[in-house]
Amino acid sequence: MTSRAHIAMFSIAAHGHVNPSLEVIRELVARGHRVTYAVPPVFAEKVARTGAEVKPWHSTLPSPDDDPSAWGSTLLDNVEPFLADAIQALPQLIEAYDGDEPDLVLHDITSYPARVLAHRWGVPAISLSPNLVAWEGYEEEVAEPMWAEPRETPRGKAYYARFHAWLEENGITLHPDPFVGRPDRSIVLIPRALQPHADRVDDTVYSFVGACQGDRSAEGEWTRPAGAEKVVLVSLGSSFTKQPRFYRECVRAFGELPGWHTVLQVGRHVGADELGAVPDNVEVRSWVPQLAILKQTDLFVTHAGAGGSQEGLATATPMIAVPQAVDQFGNADILAGLGVARRLDTEDATAGALREAALALVDDPEVARRLTALQADMAKEGGTQRAADLIEAELPK
Repeated sequence: MTSRAHIAMFSIAAHGHVNPSLEVIRELVARGHRVTYAVPPVFAEKVARTGAEVKPWHSTLPSPDDDPSAWGSTLLDNVEPFLADAIQALPQLIEAYDGDEPDLVLHDITSYPARVLAHRWGVPAISLSPNLVAWEGYEEEVAEPMWAEPRETPRGKAYYARFHAWLEENGITLHPDPFVGRPDRSIVLIPRALQPHADRVDDTVYSFVGACQGDRSAEGEWTRPAGAEKVVLVSLGSSFTKQPRFYRECVRAFGELPGWHTVLQVGRHVGADELGAVPDNVEVRSWVPQLAILKQTDLFVTHAGAGGSQEGLATATPMIAVPQAVDQFGNADILAGLGVARRLDTEDATAGALREAALALVDDPEVARRLTALQADMAKEGGTQRAADLIEAELPK
C-alpha cells in the first residue's frame, strides 16, 4: 500500500488541457493522497469536484471564452504568451505553496512554472500530456524546420533570450526547447494509435495510458430522439469555434438527409442569426455533453483535437475530421490513416463533400471493424487506473 502523499498538479485555463487530467486526479484522491491543483479560478469548480484542493492563480493567457484571434496567427504569437504567463505566475505559485511543498509534481505540458518549482523543491516531476509527444528525430524533422526562420528574427532572438534568462535565474541550465518538449517522465493521456511515429517514442520516458474518461454525468445528459435513423454530432471543440460558414454547410449537408438528426455545437461566438434557416432535425447548442452524445451517435464531425479524437475512438464512432489548428492536422491524418475517418480541410468542407463522406463512413463494415479493434486496444492500455499506478511508482520512497 502506497503511503499518503501530497501531489501537486499544475495546468492552464484551457478545456483541452484541464479535462484530460481530471479523472487521474479523482483517482489519486480516491486512493487517499492529498492532491492540490493549481489552476486559474475559471476552472476552480470543475477541479474541486475531483476532491482536489484548488490553488488559484491569476493567468494572463486568453480565457477559454475569448475569440480565438486573441492567440494571434504566427508561431511567436502562439508561444510568447505562455512564457510571459509563466514568468508572472511563478511568484504567485511560490507563495501559494510556501510551507506546503508537495512530494511530487504533476503538470500539463503548457505549465512551465511546474517544472521550475519541482527543480526548486527537489521533487520528481511528471508531465501529463494531453496530446502527442516528441519521438526520436522530432527535433530534426519538425521543430528545427518550423523554427528556422522565426528563431533568426529579432523577435525570436528576444524570446529565446528571455526564456534562457528566466531558466537560469531559477537554476536550470537546460535549453528552452528540451525544457518545454523533453520531460524527464511523461504519462501520455492518449492512445498509442494517435501518436505519430509511435515506434520511435522512448518508452522509458513516455507511457501511453489511453483515454481517462470516467463518469461525465456532471456535464449533463442527452437522449437520442425517438425515430432518428442516424445521429451526427458536429463540434469544433472549445477554442476554434468561430466558423459560421462551416456550420451553415453542416446544416445543408445533414439537415436535408431524411431520417438524420444533427446536434450542432457552435460555441459562444456564433449566433443563431448567422446560421440561416435551420430545419427541425438540427439541434443547435452553444455547448454539449460530448461524450454522452457520442455514445449514441453514428457519426462525429470533429476538429480532431486530441480529446475529441480519442473520444471518437473510445466510442467506436466514425469521424469526419475538419482540423483547425496545431496538432489537429496531424491527428486528422492519423485518423484517416487508421481507416476510421475522412479528412476535409475547412475550405473544402462543403455540404456536398460532408454528405458524401458521411454516407461513405456510416455504413462501411470495414470502418466499423477497425473502430471496434481500436476500441479494444485502447481498453488494454489501462486508462485512469494505470495512470495512477505509474504516478504512485514515481513517489519518493
